[in-house]
Amino acid sequence: MLRNALGKTFRFLGYAVQYGCIAHCAFEYLGGIVVCSGPSMEPTIQNSDIVFSENLSRHFYCIRKGDIVIVKSPNDPKSNICKRVIGLEGDKVCTSNPSDFLKSHSYVPKGHVWLEGDNLRNSTDSRCYGPVPYGLIRGRICLKIWPLNDFGFLRASPNGHRFLDD
Repeated sequence: MLRNALGKTFRFLGYAVQYGCIAHCAFEYLGGIVVCSGPSMEPTIQNSDIVFSENLSRHFYCIRKGDIVIVKSPNDPKSNICKRVIGLEGDKVCTSNPSDFLKSHSYVPKGHVWLEGDNLRNSTDSRCYGPVPYGLIRGRICLKIWPLNDFGFLRASPNGHRFLDD
């Protein structure tokens, strides 16, 4: 009887480890559900919106300008942030705030991206902490799940004028 109980226990633990590994790989490499908080991405993403983030793009270096990404915060590695990619390595970006009279520009260094929130007046982004290493990108948001009346693919940036083609 003890042997039977031990056998069932070890079988259960074996299944738990297997399914745990499968779940880990799915969330690490395929994607997952993310609850967004804060006003920095308004009006595109509101506080408490639920989105789906796919992680394959970052592994295959398929992140493009205009994509909304989940990134490990450069200021606090324990938290993630949600921002839009404004520039890729080698791109010229506007580094000043919209209210600044004189505009300043810079180039994004190799292996980095330039991130900004859609709500430029209420966003802590690359204008504050500079270019972000590509390795901090966790995934690309491709679909808004909640609220249901806003279900679907995300709309274009309200700040399209900040994308420079020089």
